[in-house]
Amino acid sequence: MMRRPGEFNILLRRVALEDKYTIGRLYVDGRYFCDVLEDKVRDLNKNGRFDNGEVKVKGETAIPYGKYEIDMRTVSPKFKSRSWAAKYGGVVPRLLNVPSFEGVLIHPGNTAADTEGCLLVGDNNSVGRVSQSQYYFFKLMDRYLIPARDAGDRIYISIV
Repeated sequence: MMRRPGEFNILLRRVALEDKYTIGRLYVDGRYFCDVLEDKVRDLNKNGRFDNGEVKVKGETAIPYGKYEIDMRTVSPKFKSRSWAAKYGGVVPRLLNVPSFEGVLIHPGNTAADTEGCLLVGDNNSVGRVSQSQYYFFKLMDRYLIPARDAGDRIYISIV
């Protein structure tokens, strides 16, 4: 994905759409960065909304396909005191304007039970799980997202 001045883009390519979870590959600056675990994909026609019989199931549905801006200034009330979020003053990457969802974050976790629509970064080395999630979260924040925010870049994630 080409970088535009003032804009920082991340790509999430979903590669394994399973019955209870989804595994994707996260690319930063066009290079593979880590794996992502999400809930089950229900936007089967990949048009960015739930229609034609597609139904969101609360706490068990991946966000729709599309491009979303990431807010890097909001403190998460739910996670602000967790050690991995406290390092950033409670700020956790939040996807904006996701149809049918509120509060979609990128954060550490290991199973689909930890996600509720959020994106969990890590290493998919066992079925339906990611490991080393905090390591990849810190790396994503420190190497890419915090510097992009501090540079004044608008940050986007495209989910394909």
